[in-house]
Amino acid sequence: MAGQARITAVLGPTNTGKTHYAIERMLGYRTGVIGLPLRLLAREVYDKIVAIRGPSVVALVTGEERIVPPRTQYWVCTVEAMPEGMGTDFLAIDEIQLCADPERGHVFTDRLLRSRGTNETLFLGSDTMRGKIAEQVPEAQFMRRERMSHLMHSGSKKISRMPPRSAIVGFSVDNVYAIAELIRRQKGGAAVVMGALSPRTRNAQVALYQNGDVDYLVATDAIGMGLNLDINHVAFSALSKFDGRRMRELQPNELAQIAGRAGRGMADGTFGTTGQAPPLDEGVAEAIMEHRFTPIRHLQWRNPSLNFATPEALIASLELPPQEQGLVRAREADDLTALRSLSLDDEVRARASNVEAVRLLWDVCRIPDFRGISHAEHASLLSQIYAYLHQSGRVPDDWLARQIRRIDRTDGDIDALSKRLAFIRTWTYVAQRRGWVGDESHWRDETRAVEDRLSDALHERLTQRFVDRRTSVLLRRLKQKEALLAEVSDTGEVTVEGEFVGRLEGFRFRQDAQASGEEAKTLNRAALSALAPHFHLRADRFYNAPDTEIDFTEQGGLMWGEQAVGKMVAGPEPLKPGVQVFVDDEAGPDVAQKVQRRLQHFIDRKIAALFEPLIGMSRDEALTGLARGFAFQMVEGLGILPRAQVANEVKQLDQDARGALRKHGVRFGQFTIFMPLLLKPAPTRLRLVLWSLSKGLQEFPEAPPPGLVTVPTDKDAPDGYATMAGYRAAGERSIRIDMLERLADMLRAEDSRGGFEAKADMLSITGMTLEQFADLMQGLGYKAEKGEREKVKPAPAAEAPAADAAQGGSGPSDKVDSTPPSDPAAEDAAQVVPDKLEDEQTTAGQTTEEVLAEAGAAPENVEASAEATAAETGADTGAEATEEAGEPETEVFYTFTWGAQRQNRNQNRGQARGPAKGKREDGGKGGKGKPRGKGKPRRDDGPKSFQSRPPKKEKAIDPDNPFAAALKGLKTD
Repeated sequence: MAGQARITAVLGPTNTGKTHYAIERMLGYRTGVIGLPLRLLAREVYDKIVAIRGPSVVALVTGEERIVPPRTQYWVCTVEAMPEGMGTDFLAIDEIQLCADPERGHVFTDRLLRSRGTNETLFLGSDTMRGKIAEQVPEAQFMRRERMSHLMHSGSKKISRMPPRSAIVGFSVDNVYAIAELIRRQKGGAAVVMGALSPRTRNAQVALYQNGDVDYLVATDAIGMGLNLDINHVAFSALSKFDGRRMRELQPNELAQIAGRAGRGMADGTFGTTGQAPPLDEGVAEAIMEHRFTPIRHLQWRNPSLNFATPEALIASLELPPQEQGLVRAREADDLTALRSLSLDDEVRARASNVEAVRLLWDVCRIPDFRGISHAEHASLLSQIYAYLHQSGRVPDDWLARQIRRIDRTDGDIDALSKRLAFIRTWTYVAQRRGWVGDESHWRDETRAVEDRLSDALHERLTQRFVDRRTSVLLRRLKQKEALLAEVSDTGEVTVEGEFVGRLEGFRFRQDAQASGEEAKTLNRAALSALAPHFHLRADRFYNAPDTEIDFTEQGGLMWGEQAVGKMVAGPEPLKPGVQVFVDDEAGPDVAQKVQRRLQHFIDRKIAALFEPLIGMSRDEALTGLARGFAFQMVEGLGILPRAQVANEVKQLDQDARGALRKHGVRFGQFTIFMPLLLKPAPTRLRLVLWSLSKGLQEFPEAPPPGLVTVPTDKDAPDGYATMAGYRAAGERSIRIDMLERLADMLRAEDSRGGFEAKADMLSITGMTLEQFADLMQGLGYKAEKGEREKVKPAPAAEAPAADAAQGGSGPSDKVDSTPPSDPAAEDAAQVVPDKLEDEQTTAGQTTEEVLAEAGAAPENVEASAEATAAETGADTGAEATEEAGEPETEVFYTFTWGAQRQNRNQNRGQARGPAKGKREDGGKGGKGKPRGKGKPRRDDGPKSFQSRPPKKEKAIDPDNPFAAALKGLKTD
C-alpha cells in the first residue's frame, strides 16, 4: 500500500504556504488526516477547515481535546494523537524537521517511517530534512517552495524602541512576563503566547494582537511552529534556552524557524535582537536571510514494536537501539521514566501480570506530566489511576469529581491559574481516553468547562497585568487622528472612549496616578484634547453658580464644592485681596478669565458681608478728623486693635468722636479696641486669612475652635496671631478679648494692692480651674501667692448676713455688679460712663481704669480700681480631706496683687503691662506709681492742704447716647 501512494516532501522556509497547500490537497480527497506539532496550531487548522466544510465532517483530536462527529471525514490531530491504521486517502505531517527534536523527535520519526495515506502522503518542513527523507523514504518526491516575502536582519534594538507589530521572543516564563511588563509600561501593553496556554487562552491573547488592541506580542518559541500572525518584526531576547536537560545555544535553523514568523504573505519582515541578547553573528544572520542551514544528520528513534509480556520486557523493548544508519535512540522520555518507577512498586507488579494489564500500564504511563511537580509525584498519581482502572475498569466518579472540584477555582494570580490549568489538563486527558471514565460525554464536558473557566480567568489576569487597554485604545485613536469622545461624571471621573484616564478637579486635569512613562504621556495628550469643550461648559456652570457652592479654606484656597479652583493672594489693601485661579493652560484664556472674575466677585461679596460694620465705618463721610483717622486704623487692624498700641490716639479722641465710632459698633475696652460683631467665627476665620496674606506668611495659622473662652497659647504662632484670632495671650492660655473685658469689669472692685482672692464668678466666666486662673492672672501682670488654710464650712442661712458683715466692705452696698452684659452692645454702652467722666472726675479716688488709661498713667500707677485682676476661690477648691479623722480640712487659695515694678515705669510706658497703661497727661493725683486700693489710705510724707477746683462747665449731653442721662448721677460732689 505504501508503494502505491504518492509521497511528497514539501520543503522550504517559513511563509511559503506549505500548511495551506496541505489543507487544499486534503480537501481534494474524500478522507484525510493531518498531524501538527502543537494543539494550538491544530485548533487553528481545525477552525479553517470547519469554516470551509462545516463541523459535521471535521474531527479534532489532541491529548486534551476530542471532537469526533459521527460522519467524520477529515481528522486534525497533534502528531502524538494521530490514530493509526485508519487508511485515509490523504495523510500529512507538518514540521517534519522535528524528527531531530531530543524530546519528541521519536514520535515524528515514527510517523515519517510508518504513517501513509492510501493515495497521497505529504511531509511538510524545513529543507534541512531533504537528505534524511531521501535516505529513509527513497520513494519520496521533493517540492521546493520559496518564501513569498523577504526577511531582513535589522540588528539590535532596545525594547523601548521596538517598532509596532513586533514579536519579542523569550525562552522562559519569567522572561516572557518581565518583557511583557516592561512593554506595558512603555508601550501600553502586549499579548502573551506560550505553548502551555490552553487554546482558548491563546486565541484570546492572539485576538488582542490581531485586532490591534496592542501592537506587541511576547511569546516563547511556540510561535515558530506554524502560527500565522501579522508580525512585521521578530526580536530575540535571548539566544539560548533550557531544553529540559541543560542550557544550550539555539542553532541557526531554530532561529530561522522563529524569525520566519516576521512578514506574512507578500509583506517583508525583519528580525534582530533585544534586551540582554547579544547581537547576532553576521554569518548566522546571513544564513537566516538566505535560508542556508546545516542538514539534519540524525533522527530520534524509539522502537515501535513493543513487548507487553511483563513490565521488564516492555522496558527492554523500549530501550532497543535502532538498526538503521542515521537513526539514534531517543533519550528517556517521561513515559519511560514513569514506567520504570511504577514497575518497582509491588502492587503495580502484582497487577501487571498479563499482556492486557501491561498494555494498560503503558497507556497510563503515557499520561503527560502536565503538572511538572516531580517524577515521584507524577508516578504516585499514575499508580492510583492504574489501580482504579485495573480493579474496576474505570476511574471512580466520586474520586474524579473531588480531583476536579479542587481545581475548579478562578481566584488567584497568573501563576496559580496556570498551575490549575496544567492540573486540569491531566484530567482532561483522562476523560478523553475511551473507556477510562463512566460517562465519557459528561466528564469531557465537565473538564472542558473547568478548563474554559480557568482559561478565561487566565486571559483576564494576563490582560490586566500586561495590557493597558485604555492606552492602547487611545493610541490607536490618536494615530487615526479622530476626534476623541470624553465624558465627565458628577464625581469628576474622566473617561475617553470609555476608558478611565483621570479626574477633573475643578479646572485642572489630574491623570490616573498609576500611569507612568509613555502611558502617562498618552493619557495626558488624549484627555486634554478631548476635554476642551468640557472646560468651557464647566466654566459657564461655575460662573452662574451661587455663592453657597463656593467657599474659602483657612489656607486661603478657594473651593467649588470639594474642588480647588483658585486661591487668594495679597492685594493693595488687607480687605482687597486678589485671586489666582487653578486652570490648565489647555483650557484657554477665556476659561481662566471667567473663573477669575467669578472668584473675585465671590471674595469681594464675602468680605463685604462679614466685615460690613468695618466697611461701613470706613465709608462714613460723617467721620472727620481724629475719628476718621482712628477708623482708618481700625480698618488696617481688621477690626481689632490692642489698646496699648493706640493709647495716644485714644487719649486724643473727644467724646463726640468716640460716640461717632461707637455708632459703628466700636467698643473701647480696657485691653482692646474692637468691634464685637467681628469676633464671630465666620469673620474671625476670614480675618486670619486676610491678615496672613498681608503678612506674606507661607503657612496660615488656623482659627481657634468657636465657642471657647480660653485656648492654649501657641508659642510658635507669628506675632499678632492671638489678636487677629480674637484672643489675648496670658500665660499658658489665651483668653477671648470680649470675655477679658467682662473679667476686667469684675476686677475693678478688688483691692489689687492689698491683695484679693478669685471669686466664683471669675472662675466661671473663664471656665478655668484655680491653678489655671492664677497662671492667667500672672500673664496679665499680677502676682499670685499660693497658700493653704483651714477650710471653712458654709454657715447656716440665718447667719449669712452676719458673716457678710464680718468680711468688711463686702456687703451689697460695697459690691460692684460683675454680671456681664447680655450682649456686646450693652457692654460697650457700659463704657460710656467712664469715658464721659474723663473730664469731670475729682481727685477723691473715684476714677475708673479707662480714665487712668486715657489720662496716660504709668503701669505702676494703675490703681486697683482701674485694673484689678484677682479672684476669690470657692470654698471647696483645692481642698483635700486629711487621713486622720477629726483634723480640719485644708484648702489651697491664691492672693493676687498688682505686680508692676516702679523701676520699669519709663521703659514700659505705653506697653500692655496692666489694665491701664501710660501716664496721666495732667500729672495730677494718682501719678505717684502705686495702685490705689479702696481699703487703705495713701501714706503722705508731710502735711498737705486740699481744696476743690472751680466747677467745670458741663458738656452738652449727646442725645444719641442712651447712657448720657446717667452721667450726672456718677459725678462726685
